[in-house]
Amino acid sequence: MAGSDRERAAEGWIWNENVQPFLALLARNAGYDFDDTDWQAVELGLEATDDEHPDRWYSYPLVGSDHHVKVHLAHAVGGEEVSVRVAGTCNPELLLRADTLIAAFATRLVA
Repeated sequence: MAGSDRERAAEGWIWNENVQPFLALLARNAGYDFDDTDWQAVELGLEATDDEHPDRWYSYPLVGSDHHVKVHLAHAVGGEEVSVRVAGTCNPELLLRADTLIAAFATRLVA
């Protein structure tokens, strides 16, 4: 990932059970309709991920009417967390929303 993209990324981790609602809300903010087909693709893509190896992250684009973002996801080895990086937009408001969603979904109270 280019340095400028990394500078414009929201990063953190969320609990595994919060991945689907996280993506649905992020997609809504991007103007994208995240549906069951999207979730099935993400769920399959996440199976072989490992957040300790950059080449084993799964990326999923959310191309909405308002924004285009790419969400990078990977399971934490031996844990129930999923590392998340949201990049691809230079819109500071969307990145702030993504960062807020990551913080919110890092708690089990959200599920």
